[in-house]
Amino acid sequence: MEAISILVVDDEPDITELIGLYLTREGYDVHITDNGTDAVRLTGELRPDLIVLDIQLKQLDGLEVCRQIRETSDVPILFVSCKDDDNDIIHGLDVGGDDYMTKPFSPRQLVARVQAQLRRQTIRAERQAEAQTVLTFEELTIDLQARTVVCGSGPAALSVKEFDLLAYLARNPNKVFRLDDLYQVVWGADSVGDTRTLMVHISNLRKKIELDPAHPHYIHTVRGIGYKFNPKEGYTHVHR
Repeated sequence: MEAISILVVDDEPDITELIGLYLTREGYDVHITDNGTDAVRLTGELRPDLIVLDIQLKQLDGLEVCRQIRETSDVPILFVSCKDDDNDIIHGLDVGGDDYMTKPFSPRQLVARVQAQLRRQTIRAERQAEAQTVLTFEELTIDLQARTVVCGSGPAALSVKEFDLLAYLARNPNKVFRLDDLYQVVWGADSVGDTRTLMVHISNLRKKIELDPAHPHYIHTVRGIGYKFNPKEGYTHVHR
């Protein structure tokens, strides 16, 4: 599965090196910048899963960086700062921060705070996904309650496993899944190294929902890893 991405924004090299070392040890994909302007740009380009953000930065301070990021993203933001006054902490949370740590801090505590924020984000995403009963994409509609699928050519007759596989991928657009992980989720068992059944189901799905199965728009193969669902344009979800 694709590694969780974390953007660390701080202009103190010793701090970024230490944070990067501890987060990398935990298996996270760490990106580092030392100024606010690059932080805003990289957030749009990298779409990190979490941001560790210093308040006192070059060009743009951390508070302004947070404001700008919040215009387009709800990525968890963990402020780190030498300012420990209650008003500073409250201000940081008011502009959109999710947590606040004062320097100096224990790297292990920071890792724990990062993990807590990521868990909360996962729980929120799962609850939102569970609340969705209809997923609508360009020329593809998936009704999760009725277990029906309509594509550009009309209703698609899917088997139980084909529907479960499509629904899981579509609920997690643009997320890359390993073959073994998808097999575990849909079949409820380990693949024991044999993922041919999964690959056959993907092939059948493409034949039923893709305009050109040889050049799929929705279900993409990520070479050497597995598959991901591309929502294309106009993705919406409907709550009932």
